[in-house]
Amino acid sequence: MKVLFIGGTGIISAAVSRQAVAKGLDLYLLNRGLRGVNPPGSHGLTADTRQPEDVRPALRGLQFDIVVNWIAYTPDDIERDLALFQGRVKQYIFISSASVYQKPPAHYVITEATPLHNPYWDYSRNKIACEERLMRAYAKDGFPVTIVRPSHTYDQNLPVAIGGGAYTLVDRLKKGRPIIVHGDGESLWVVTHAEDFGRGFIGLVGNWDAIGHAFHITSDEVLTWNQIYQTIAEVLGVEANVVHIPSDFIARLEPELAGTLLGDKMWSAVFDNGKIKSFVPGFKAIIPFRDGIRRTLAWFETDERRQRVDKAAQEKIEHILKAFVVRPG
Repeated sequence: MKVLFIGGTGIISAAVSRQAVAKGLDLYLLNRGLRGVNPPGSHGLTADTRQPEDVRPALRGLQFDIVVNWIAYTPDDIERDLALFQGRVKQYIFISSASVYQKPPAHYVITEATPLHNPYWDYSRNKIACEERLMRAYAKDGFPVTIVRPSHTYDQNLPVAIGGGAYTLVDRLKKGRPIIVHGDGESLWVVTHAEDFGRGFIGLVGNWDAIGHAFHITSDEVLTWNQIYQTIAEVLGVEANVVHIPSDFIARLEPELAGTLLGDKMWSAVFDNGKIKSFVPGFKAIIPFRDGIRRTLAWFETDERRQRVDKAAQEKIEHILKAFVVRPG
């Protein structure tokens, strides 16, 4: 089966790319070639996917059974793909986001039938608009779309709300510097290792019954935010110096964090994975967070070049801490 990944080198997609090759899929990755080496056994295609005039020559003479777009964020991206792939593929998989689900949530347990509505985050609203456009194309023209909504997924990154991603949080923990946990840290959350996500995702590739459907794929392990940060500290062998700060205070002080907090991480979210399990029999997330984060931290420690502290993130954390400590009243 010939498969095209548009993107394919991000945190989630890189892990899935390796799994796709291991399964024997004939995998092509279309990207700008800026983020490292494609997995052995795959084929690289170089083009700026934002420019259809660059993409068409890169795809000339190639026909794919499956196209997966990991980096479509706006309806314009979808229009480009509809023009490129309508009538040319058997399945098109759009990578959406679990942040599209209703905020504030009516219930903390989320299914694929949960309404899509997020007034707090442009990113999520754009993903909703993409989904709506694709489902119209499916209903009107038979465009063979499957929608996948990852939630908070990690591998070579830290799955935290503030100060994560790069090595910044680890550096603060090791030095005993205060770290921020939003709210009281007791809201429920789910973090999923990219390899576990891939186990479900690969089962949807070429699964014709999945066309016209949307799925989320997450772990069934539920943690509080306090437990997430505490587990990272314990694996590092340090004590976490935690400062709890209300999410709305953080969002007012640092508006660019408003979407990811108010539109996502401040709410309890537990995912019912019954649908993916019914379409991909045998799917189960098997990497507990403590084991997965141990692997992530070991990956950072094996190469000093990975231990990058984000100066801007450090300054943002210090700004929030200072403002919270000195706030009136």
